[in-house]
Amino acid sequence: MLAAAYELFHERGTRDVGIDAIVRRSGVAKMSLYHHFRSKQELVEAFLAEHDRVWTVEWLKSQVWARARSPARRLLVVFDVLGEWYRSEGFAGCPFVRVMLEYPCGHPSRRAASAHLANIREFLRDLAAEAGVRQPERFASTCQMLMAGAGVSAYEGNLQAAREAKAMATLFLKASLPALQP
Repeated sequence: MLAAAYELFHERGTRDVGIDAIVRRSGVAKMSLYHHFRSKQELVEAFLAEHDRVWTVEWLKSQVWARARSPARRLLVVFDVLGEWYRSEGFAGCPFVRVMLEYPCGHPSRRAASAHLANIREFLRDLAAEAGVRQPERFASTCQMLMAGAGVSAYEGNLQAAREAKAMATLFLKASLPALQP
């Protein structure tokens, strides 16, 4: 069920996919689906949690840690990893951002997506703090804005979006590190 919902939500967004489509794709009875998820809202939240686990933890973080040793380099390698994702065949934009855009302020799905975006920001903040960046919260927030903007630009067709965002992040990182003492 969750696998079918994940595929459909990833392909078409969460608002445009009804329970009947998930039931058809998964091959389970509607009552079985409602036994595991009391509402579509719970299913959307499970989708977001699964995407956070698969994308943020298992893929993004592991790729960043594997490709760079220093926290400062990891902050920039994030954009290399994103660039590969943007050019992948299944790239359909960031599901967290897409869900944020699908629902009005205060909606539970929007709050859930925002919480998962906060996990990514926390990862960036931790790397920034380890790198000695002044104001790591601000740096993480700005980096995440660059990531989101690059994702939208890539979805629009700009295959250089991650490289362009990395150039901006590099400048910001240099400006955010303390000056070296002689």
